[in-house]
Amino acid sequence: MSKTNKKVTENLRKQIEAAVRQAMDKGDLPAGEIPKFVIEEPADRSHGDIATNVAMAGARVFRMAPAKAAQIILDNIDLHNSLIEKYEIAGPGFINFFLSKQYFAEVLREIEREGEHYGDSSYGQGKKVMVEFVSANPTGPMHLGNARGGALGDCLAAVMQKAGYEAYREFYVNDAGNQIEKFAGSLEARYMQLFDESFTFPEDGYQGEDIKERAQQFFEQFGDKYVNEDSAARRKALVDFALPLNIKRMQDDMAKYKIHFDNWFMESTLHESGAIKEIVDTLTEKGLTYEKDGAIWYKNKDICTEILLKQGKKQDYIDKLELKDDVLIRSNGNPTYFAADIAYHKNKFDRGFEKLINVWGADHHGHVMRLKGAMDAVGYNGDDLDILLMQLVKLVRDGQVVTMSKRTGKAIQLRDLLDEVPVDSARFIFNTREATTQMDFDLDLAIQQDSQNPVYYVQYAHARICSILRNLEAEGIAARSCTDAELCMLGAPEEVELIHLLSSFDSEIIAAARDYDPTKVTKYVTNVATYFHKFYNACRVKCDDEALMQARLSLCIATKNVIKNVLDMFSITCPDRM
Repeated sequence: MSKTNKKVTENLRKQIEAAVRQAMDKGDLPAGEIPKFVIEEPADRSHGDIATNVAMAGARVFRMAPAKAAQIILDNIDLHNSLIEKYEIAGPGFINFFLSKQYFAEVLREIEREGEHYGDSSYGQGKKVMVEFVSANPTGPMHLGNARGGALGDCLAAVMQKAGYEAYREFYVNDAGNQIEKFAGSLEARYMQLFDESFTFPEDGYQGEDIKERAQQFFEQFGDKYVNEDSAARRKALVDFALPLNIKRMQDDMAKYKIHFDNWFMESTLHESGAIKEIVDTLTEKGLTYEKDGAIWYKNKDICTEILLKQGKKQDYIDKLELKDDVLIRSNGNPTYFAADIAYHKNKFDRGFEKLINVWGADHHGHVMRLKGAMDAVGYNGDDLDILLMQLVKLVRDGQVVTMSKRTGKAIQLRDLLDEVPVDSARFIFNTREATTQMDFDLDLAIQQDSQNPVYYVQYAHARICSILRNLEAEGIAARSCTDAELCMLGAPEEVELIHLLSSFDSEIIAAARDYDPTKVTKYVTNVATYFHKFYNACRVKCDDEALMQARLSLCIATKNVIKNVLDMFSITCPDRM
C-alpha cells in the first residue's frame, strides 16, 4: 500500500483499539483483552474501501452478537482527521469504511512528491540478496530457455531492489569440468579435420556449427601450428582461444537484451583457489562422505531424509523418492559438478549474501533438495537458498511451433529471437506468465504494434498521456499544482478506481518480491493502462471547469509517472510518442 494508505490503515487500527478500550471502560463491552483483528481491502469496493472483522474476531470476549458489538465500537470511535468519510455495518458484523475525497488527493500528492521513487518500500530492510540466472554453458550459443530466464531473473532482481533489498545479479560461468573437456575434444576434432577429414570426432562431442566456426577462426589465426603438437597442448590452446570468444558473445547477447550482471563468476576460480577441496574436506570431517570404487561420495540420502523427516514427511513417502548419494570426487581425481556447486553456493554466503535466489530450468528439480541440504551440511541455512524452477517455453508462429530460425535454418538461439523480436516485447511478454507455467511465446504477437501486444498497450497509455499534455500546452494550457479542494473534485467512479489502483503500486511490488513473481507487476501496469483508458473515455480532461481540468491533469500525470516507474524498473522503453 502507498504511504498514504499505510498511514490511514495504521491510524484506523489505533482508533479501533481505542474505541474498544473506551467501550470496555464504560461497561458497554465486557472487560478483557482486545482481540486480534484484520483490516483489509474488500474484494468488492461497493462494500467499502477498508473493512475490519474486529466485532467477529472478538465474539468470545464481547459475549454478544458481532453486529451489536460492531455498533458499540462505532459509537465509541473517533474518526476525525482520519481521511475516512463514512462507515457501515455489513453482513454478520463486518465494519466497512469509506475513504474521503481528501484521501484520494493525498495519494496524488504522494505520487507527485515521490516521483521516480514512488513504489519504493523498506520491505526488504536492506537485506543482501543474490539473484543468479541464465548461467548458460559457455560451450555454445544461448537458447530460448535463457531468453525466458534472462527476462525473469533480471526483472525479479529489479523488483527486489524496488522492494528494499540490496539486489545483486550474477552469472555463473561453467568454465571447468567435464563440459570443458568435451568442448576441447570437439574443437580439436574440428580443427584437425581441416587437415585430415578422417580425424575421429568424439561420440559425445558438441555437434553444433559454432564449434566448426571456432575451429576455423583458430585455423585462420594459427594455421597448422598446432597440428603436430601433443593433444593436451592443442586442446588447451583451442579452449584458451575459443572460450573467451564464447563468453564475450554471451555478454554481448545479454547487453543487447538489456541485462547487465554485477559479476560473471568463473567456476575455474573454485578449482584454482582450492575451494572445492576445502568443501570435500569439511564434509569428510563431519562424517558426511565415504569412499567407494575409488571415488568420494556425499551422504545425500541421509541428509535429505533428515530434512524431510523434520518437515513431517512419512518414511514411506521418503522411500518412494529413491534418494541416492552423490559423487563429489570421481575415481580419476576430478571433482563433479555437484562438488563445484556446493563450493559456489557456500562462496555466495561467504560473500555476505543473506538470501540466494537461483532461476533454474525445471529439469533441475531433483537438484534442489540436495543443494539446500548441502548448505545445511557446510554450516549455512539451506532455507536461505530459494530456487525458482522455470518451465519450458515454445515459440509459436501462425499457431504452429517453431524450432528453426528463419535466418539461419538452424535451431533458434537467443540472438535469433532478439534479431526478430523487439527487446521490449521479449522482456515484457516473458514476464506475463508465471515461471512455474509452460509458455507459448507468440512471435506474431511480439512484433505487432497494436493493443494486442501487451507491452505496446502499456507504452501507448504512457504516450497517450504525453500527447494529451502536449496538445493542451500547444493551446496554452499547462498543468499546474492543484489545491486540495481542486483534487477533491475527482469523484467519478473511473477517477476513484484509477487512484485506488495507483495507490496499490508498492503493495504489488512487495507481493512480487515476496513471491519471486515479477508477473504481478506486468499485470498491475497493464491494469493501470486499462483503467486509464476507461477514465479518459468517461471523463473529459479538457473541460470548461478549469479547476476540474487541472485535477484531471494531475491524475493523468500521476498515471504517467507510475507507468514510467514500472517500465524503467524493467528496462523497457517508455516512449513519449507512438
